[in-house]
Amino acid sequence: MIYVKLNENNFEYDIYSLIKAFYPKEEVRIGTDEAPVDEELLFCMDVKYADNKLTLDGQEVAIDYANRPDTKNRLKLAIYESLHQRTGKDLPWGTLTGIRPTKISLGMIEEGATDSDVEAYMRSTYLTSKDKIDLSLQVSHKEHELLSKIDYDNGYSVYIGIPFCPSTCLYCSFTSYPIGLWTKKLDDYIDALEKEMKFTSEACKDKSLTTIYIGGGTPTSLDEVHLDRLLTLVDKYFDTQSLLEYTVEAGRPDSITYEKLQVMKKHPVSRISINPQTMNQKTLDLIGRFHKVEDIYRVYGWARELGFKNINMDLILGLPNETLEDVKYTLSEVEKLAPDNLTVHSLALKHSARLNYDKEAYEDYLIDNSQKHMDVCLESAKRMGMSPYYLYRQKNMAANLENIGYATAGNEGLYNILIMEEKQTIMALGAGCACKFVADHGKTVTRCENVKDVQLYMDRIDEMIERKRERLREDLKWL
Repeated sequence: MIYVKLNENNFEYDIYSLIKAFYPKEEVRIGTDEAPVDEELLFCMDVKYADNKLTLDGQEVAIDYANRPDTKNRLKLAIYESLHQRTGKDLPWGTLTGIRPTKISLGMIEEGATDSDVEAYMRSTYLTSKDKIDLSLQVSHKEHELLSKIDYDNGYSVYIGIPFCPSTCLYCSFTSYPIGLWTKKLDDYIDALEKEMKFTSEACKDKSLTTIYIGGGTPTSLDEVHLDRLLTLVDKYFDTQSLLEYTVEAGRPDSITYEKLQVMKKHPVSRISINPQTMNQKTLDLIGRFHKVEDIYRVYGWARELGFKNINMDLILGLPNETLEDVKYTLSEVEKLAPDNLTVHSLALKHSARLNYDKEAYEDYLIDNSQKHMDVCLESAKRMGMSPYYLYRQKNMAANLENIGYATAGNEGLYNILIMEEKQTIMALGAGCACKFVADHGKTVTRCENVKDVQLYMDRIDEMIERKRERLREDLKWL
């Protein structure tokens, strides 16, 4: 166990995330008390804040404590140097622990900075490696190009959450519930969604709708009748004909039928996901994906047959017992299908995922991810004519790497960029969803969350709508 003693509680999240990046398997505790004497300590770190200096294990760093961003950066640099000396390790992203590294590079590009300016700043401020700075710049330039067509101030996007799945995967931490337990209440859930749709369309009537994203959970865990009802309501309340993008995250192949794809094709859905995660059957069985590899080929063939021209596929690197050769095999099979989007996720061990809270059952499994894994994905994407267009990071990611979205030209996922870069207001509908109210081109971002519990969501839908009404009025002055 690693213990960090503070003279006052401040920057705990940043300290925790940085130490976990160096010591992913160690327990990390932070507090103002003395280190526990009855537990085995790997080491203890002592942090003291003052008005004009920061002391870390006796080493002093000059700070202006009133300047929180600068103090945080100097603290993380000091901790990084201490941990680097202990381990000999360097992190590819340096001290960056947030999920949106491209917000830094994109923001600087929008303000007229050169690539050299961005590189110098990210290297000196965050110790980011040149390879990751180059990746950030490549993604940011593509985002800058794609976002030039977006009306930030007079536009908005909509996210609709379907919090149901056929089963819960080993690594999953999203809000989701077994569809089998809720089949009798699906109409009640969609009734509540309709109330939110009606409110949103009225509240945003003077704004233009840019994208719609239906995610989850697994939206295609709905049967054909309920899926059609949902998409019909979307058509009723929103101008789906002038959208720049309309995505349904079909996701799990075991939830997709030919009839459901026909339903989506009947409506103006322009982008879907068919997510294998891996093409190795032994891994699918282990992680709780109840489909066969053959199902992926069949469902993908149906989608192409029906005329879907923008298909995304998700892969996860670092799944239990997957080797680099397994990843190469998965990529070779994906290349045969030639999707239009490829999203490569580095496994993140979230607290609420079964792989984490029941970790003793899986402690003998190999969880391996590295830059080599990311590089073979990049080369595969290039062979499919794809370039990186967005990236983000998560806490506790394998090898402290990133998630990258690749796409062929013209098939980039605009919603993915908008949610990551926080450039446009996103109205989120459904249990466990959170609106992001964006003002001043992302300088001000506030959240308004719906409750996670499905029954409470349905019971309290009017209350949540009123809360959104109030926040729209106060935060955006839209009402």
